[in-house]
Amino acid sequence: MNSVGLVIYPAADLAQSTKYFATLLDTQPYAESGYYVGFKAGDVEIGLVPQAAHRLSGALAYVDVKDIRATVATLLAAGAEKVQDVTDVANGLLVASVKAPDGNTLGLRQFPDV
Repeated sequence: MNSVGLVIYPAADLAQSTKYFATLLDTQPYAESGYYVGFKAGDVEIGLVPQAAHRLSGALAYVDVKDIRATVATLLAAGAEKVQDVTDVANGLLVASVKAPDGNTLGLRQFPDV
């Protein structure tokens, strides 16, 4: 079963948003850089990205999948529209995004085989 493993929030002020989410989640980020701040919140990761560098107008949920290319193909065949091609964002971690027929964008994430 695939599950939501990551929710990304665009941040106009990354430092301010980091303080806010650290307070909200009652934890410090496990990863912090100028392009990504990550928090662990139970089984879900909360990520903050600079709003200026991403074309997000709100939160974006990422579903963890085993085969991202096959999942993208299946969703496109079911009427989705590709938003972001499969991209290696770090050491084999693959992400992509599609727009569902209803207009909502959904992210996909595949962890590298270890």
